[in-house]
Amino acid sequence: MLPVDVLRDIYGYDEFRGQQLAIITAACEGRDSLVLMPTGGGKSICYQIPALLCPGLGIVVSPLIALMHDQVDALRQLGIAAAFLNSSQSAAEQQFVMDEIEAGKLDLLYVAPERILQEQTLDFLSGQTCSIIAIDEAHCVSAWGHDFRQDYLALDQLRIRFPDTPRMALTATADERTRTDIVQCLALEKPLRFVAGFDRPNIRYSVQPKGDSKTQLLEFLLPRRGDAGIVYCLSRKSVDATAVWLTKRGFAALPYHAGLPSRTRTTHQERFLREDGIIIVATIAFGMGIDKPDVRFVAHLDLPKSVEAYYQETGRAGRDGESAEAWMVYGLQDVVRLTQMMNQSQAEEQQKRIEQDKLNALLGWCEVTRCRRAALLAYFGEDYPGDCGNCDVCLTPPVTWDGTESAQKLLSCVYRTGQRFGAGHVIDVLRGASTDKIKRLRHDRLSTFAIGADHSAVWWRSVARQLIVQGFLYVDHERYGGLRLTDRSRGLLRGDMTLLLREDIDKPKLRKKDPAKTGIAASDVALWDALRARRKQLADEQGVPPYLVFHDATLMEMVRLRPSSSEELLSVSGVGQTKLERYGELFIDLIGTYPVATSPGETGS
Repeated sequence: MLPVDVLRDIYGYDEFRGQQLAIITAACEGRDSLVLMPTGGGKSICYQIPALLCPGLGIVVSPLIALMHDQVDALRQLGIAAAFLNSSQSAAEQQFVMDEIEAGKLDLLYVAPERILQEQTLDFLSGQTCSIIAIDEAHCVSAWGHDFRQDYLALDQLRIRFPDTPRMALTATADERTRTDIVQCLALEKPLRFVAGFDRPNIRYSVQPKGDSKTQLLEFLLPRRGDAGIVYCLSRKSVDATAVWLTKRGFAALPYHAGLPSRTRTTHQERFLREDGIIIVATIAFGMGIDKPDVRFVAHLDLPKSVEAYYQETGRAGRDGESAEAWMVYGLQDVVRLTQMMNQSQAEEQQKRIEQDKLNALLGWCEVTRCRRAALLAYFGEDYPGDCGNCDVCLTPPVTWDGTESAQKLLSCVYRTGQRFGAGHVIDVLRGASTDKIKRLRHDRLSTFAIGADHSAVWWRSVARQLIVQGFLYVDHERYGGLRLTDRSRGLLRGDMTLLLREDIDKPKLRKKDPAKTGIAASDVALWDALRARRKQLADEQGVPPYLVFHDATLMEMVRLRPSSSEELLSVSGVGQTKLERYGELFIDLIGTYPVATSPGETGS
């Protein structure tokens, strides 16, 4: 059987996307490979099809135990024999899976890195015939990656224990240094590198300076009421407060973080996957491997730790290819908090420097004055010609102004106050505030006191933030977040240069939902709703998310084509043989009860 036959008969698709076929061919030829493909780009097919075509068991190393169940459920919906081995199973359940493996009844096995590295597991699996070993989220092996995990470092053992089995390392986010680390740390042998484009053209990127973040979030969410989405916060306390705040305003918002009971986290994740219009408010504990295709937005109330983390988290939106939003507010306080967290961690100094560099890169991206998508792709080494027309910078180009004099005032105030105070106090001095701290330190007698009284604190925070991004100031976290001048600031203070700053836009244009974007005509809404209801019923009966039965895109094509036979339904993208046998008659009969609407003057016969 050829790969395209498997794609059509099992997955229900007629054509491979991008480099999928080349990746599958390399694996079937026994070659190691490194696969970089954006979230939603179809990475899983790249290792699943070789596991089906080649003799033996396909092994998938996946970092999150909680998501293996959903991944296995999805494969079983396609008629693929799959299972997982992890600590959530009883001894009897684990033994059953091992018996299935020994009997040659499984095509794919999902296993966590810490489990596969146990000597007992290695001995057992290396005694089996294995078709492929896929190492998912491979960036976790690299200290330069945004989600470094110690267990991944020992996965180079797989080369020794499975010398004849091709290995495939997969990730959605890796700069050039991280890619080199993946190859070296996993001991891949002369791997073929497949780097797909990082662009997600259906995602609109928007970034705002942080003011009243909850009010800003509400303004963003109101036109999107009823959409599924994720709101990321830095702290558990903020997650809980934001979820309660949104619930009081009529949104179906659920918190998710590591401090919640396991049962609560599981319940909230299942509701998000299985119900429409749920908003998950979460820390980064939520998301890796989430396969829900109809997430319409990802919002950040705080800065992530890096461009890679931001790209991966926003990549959970719009996996179905429909329009989606990546929206974020950020402020100087985010930088201070994240840097404090880095400095207080047990990581080595080199790792802390790496993390600080990555945070600085993200902050710089937030302040760009050119196409935001082009700047994002450039970070990953990809050129993007022209402007995208689908980011805040392209849609509302930022206004720049000559900030030389204002910058000189702020830098002088930092110097006069001793280079040991945070932005809040420096700005209070500039604006001539009458605080107890200013009076006690006698900063009201400085030459810089009140020289910036003609502007608001918010305005001055924007100036301070941009001076940090452009390297004229840095935050000294060993001295409690005090601002300090850099060597670069000297030329600016002397007047040797002109500094253009970005003017913050208080209220960016909001994009309202366009009903036509759904692709459903008014006359077809009743059928669309009926198909979704039937899908939900079948999913609930099996205890799986609705999208595992059929994706929205598949239901849309059913509405458009109105298949009336098994042959016609099989031509719908996303309908393979197994799903045709399980659900075909139910959907064909339902479609038949909704006749095609006729135009005036037509007989309908």
